[in-house]
This record gives sequence, C-alpha cells and structure tokens, in this order.
Amino acid sequence: MEEKIYTIPVNEAFESNDGCPFCRLYKKLETDELDLILGASMMEPDIRIQTNKLGFCREHNDRMFNMKNRLGMGLMIESHLASIKKSIEIKHSVFVKDAGSAAAKNIDTLCQSCYVCKKIDEKLSRMVETAVLLWERDKEFRKKTENQNYFCLPHYSKFIKAASAKMAKKLYPEFLNMLNNIEITYFDKLSEDISWFCKKFDYRYNDEPWGDAKDAVERSIAFLNGSDK
Repeated sequence: MEEKIYTIPVNEAFESNDGCPFCRLYKKLETDELDLILGASMMEPDIRIQTNKLGFCREHNDRMFNMKNRLGMGLMIESHLASIKKSIEIKHSVFVKDAGSAAAKNIDTLCQSCYVCKKIDEKLSRMVETAVLLWERDKEFRKKTENQNYFCLPHYSKFIKAASAKMAKKLYPEFLNMLNNIEITYFDKLSEDISWFCKKFDYRYNDEPWGDAKDAVERSIAFLNGSDK
C-alpha cells in the first residue's frame, strides 16, 4: 500500500514493539496539542471559543502549568472563567430545587470536559481507523502488528471496535485471532511476573532471582490503563 501523509505516524508507531503503539500515538498527539494551545492556536478566535466552552481537565491544566507559559495560561483561564459564570450561577427562583439541579448539571458537564482530551480523542480515533485500513491492505503492516508486544486494554478495545465497524467481514476473524494471540500471550506472562513479584516479598524467596518481575507493577498499570491514557 502506498504510504500517504495520514498513514505515516501510524506506520512509525508500529515500527517499535516497546509497549502499546496507540499509547505512543497518544503521547505524540498530546505533546503536539499542548504545544499548539500555548503557542500558535492560543489567540485564534475559533479556538478560544472552544476552550472557553470546554476548559481543561486537571491533568492537562497541570501539564500546561508546568510548561511555564503562565501568561498564556492565565489569559485562557480568565476568558474561560468569564464564559462559564452563567452556567454555574444559581438563578433566584421560587423553584429553588430545579434551579440548583440545573446548575449542578452544568457544573458536572464542565468538570467532565477538556479541550485537549477532545482533540486527542478525535485524532486518535481516526488513527485507529487508519491502522485498521493499513492492516487490511498492507501485508507489511500486518507483520508490524503481529510483532507488537501488547496493546493496552483501552486501545485494544478501540482497535477491535474500529475493525468490527470498518474491516471487510472475511478478514475480521484473522485480525481478531492475531490480536487475541498477542494480548493473551502478554497477559499470561504479565500474570506470572506479578505473581512472582508478590512472592519475592516472602522471606522464603529472598535468595531467588527477580527475573522479569521487578517492574511487573508498572507494566501491569500500563497494560490495564495505558502508559499515559
């Protein structure tokens, strides 16, 4: 399959087998979005409308804060605060219970939204669909997929669902079998490692080698939740 601009980052992410390829894509997308939002995109009116409406989750607020552009962040927060006052204000009404419920609903929506998360999720979803397309049409990409160490569970699910929706039905069983073999092989090894990690805290196993178990907790977290998301 001829490589196109939109397939390049996906192909590059699958060239390594150190962790989940979609986690690697997520981290790249996250870095790019944070650089943009505190740089070129910060003062664009259409972007400001979206950041005013959605705001940022705690994690991305913390990351932007650590990027040291305090003025840029302050300007965005000032604008965001001004735009959400009407959403959180409880209007005086004889129907006090209804007014409070409406404000709480608005606050819940605000607390669960994030401009950066939304942008990453949209782009990553397209990249997962691109990976499905590549697997379907490119034999070399199938080999890259087969060579992956594992997919974190959230991205494993996304990959399966995208393939179910987009892939030719005759190819889907082969795809599913490949992914299942990758995942179960890694799962079984990870389970052994975490069991051995726990046993090493028993004095009877003090003199036994750690093997691959020393970082089993960290690897389990990455497998269950993703390396970053």
